[in-house]
Formats: sequence, C-alpha cells, structure tokens
Amino acid sequence: MPEGDTVWRACKRLNQALAGQELVRTDFRVPSLATTDLSGRTMLEVVARGKHILMRISGGLTLHSHFRMDGSWHLYRPGERWHGGPDHQIRVVLETAPWTAVGYRLPVLDLVATGDEDSVVGHLGPDLLSPSFDRAVAIANLESDPERTVSEALLDQRNLAGIGNFYRIEVCFLLGLHPWRPISAVDVPAAVDLSRKLMKANVRNGTQVSTGIDRPGQRSWVFERAGKPCQRCGTTILTASLGEATRERVTYWCPVCQPEH
Repeated sequence: MPEGDTVWRACKRLNQALAGQELVRTDFRVPSLATTDLSGRTMLEVVARGKHILMRISGGLTLHSHFRMDGSWHLYRPGERWHGGPDHQIRVVLETAPWTAVGYRLPVLDLVATGDEDSVVGHLGPDLLSPSFDRAVAIANLESDPERTVSEALLDQRNLAGIGNFYRIEVCFLLGLHPWRPISAVDVPAAVDLSRKLMKANVRNGTQVSTGIDRPGQRSWVFERAGKPCQRCGTTILTASLGEATRERVTYWCPVCQPEH
C-alpha cells in the first residue's frame, strides 16, 4: 500500500497540473457518482491527508480518494495514450484543457462537501508530513494504549497518519525494537521523531530509503529481506504476520539487533 510520502508526491503532481484549471469534462465510472457532472467547476487544490487524497473543487466540493493496495492517478496530455491499465479499471476521468487526470482501480472515491471533509478524514491522527504536525498529540495517541505492540500502534492511522509497513518496520529496526514490544516499553517520542524524519527525507528524495543508500537491494535494513542476512550484523532476517485477525500485516526483524527482551 502506498504510504504517506508516496501519496504526498502524487498530490503534488496533481496539484501542479490541475490547480486553477477549469474542469471541461468529468466521467465517473462508479455507481454512486455515475450521474455526477463537475464540468464548469474549477479545481482549487489537491492536498494529501495521511494516505488520503483531497481534491478541492469550486462550489464547496471535495473529491476524496484513497489508493489502498492497487489504486493510482495518472496524468496525460491531450492526445496522449493512456497506459494505467485497461479501460474497465478506470474509475474517474477529470479533464482540463492542458491535462487529463485518470483514476485507475481506486477502491475509495467519494464526493463530499468541503466543509464536511472530517466525515472521510476526521478519524486520522496528526499527519507526519503536515507543516502543522502536532507532535504532542501523536505521542499521546500512541501512549494511550500502553499494552499494544509498537508495530500495531505505529500502523494505526488514528494515532498518526501516513506510516505504512515500510516505515514502521524500519523504524523498529533502527530503534532496536522487537515488533511485539509493547508501547509501554518504547521511547515513543523517539519513534515519532524518527518516523517523521525518514518520511520527510524520502519525500525529497522520491524513493523509500532508510539506510542512506539508494540502490536496489540496499534501501532497507530488514523490510522485504526475509531469509537474507541483516545488513548490520549478518543474522538471518525473520518474518511473521502481526496484528488482529483480518488486519494482519507481514513484518520483518533481526533477532539480534531487535531482541525480544
């Protein structure tokens, strides 16, 4: 699933292309919005909120989308061939004079009043990439359930928004935290600060890197390295599922660098 930095970059590209442009044609291909026509309105801005995309449109409307595992937005110039997937995977087309934005495989697509955006993103904790990030609230949210594992707490978007599997796994490694360690035994401020530092650095760099080495096979310490040697100590990286039933996520860790106790 794309994480906060990936979504932030997507929103930046969409905003640069569409902000201030009149929508000359819109085509919604989901049942709930099939009769919606936004042509004649102006795209005001496209912003990220954690992993959510908010397209604010004149007349007090916001088009809300979320990538989850497979969704994506693509931008095309007039006459350019669309290549984001087969036509039946297109969920929405937003056309302006200079650009056409095509949403492929979007599992979440809602049109809400801009004043009611909290109905779709109000449950989120502080956004790690927001200039107004509230560190104190994020720390308090994480510490509110001291027996919860650090892995589950960091992934919970109600605590802080934007972290996905890559960041919570690499943050745990860099802080020497076993994935099942309870929040009560974690330096929560350090975890919050490191998460934000990594994500902000990768927004600038354009790739997800935690090692400082932007080369294939060397970008992560333990993420997606099951059965391979730890890049710090050489011990074989372990993997397992972690989380509540139906919400389990694969995790990776080094048993030496991240001891259980």
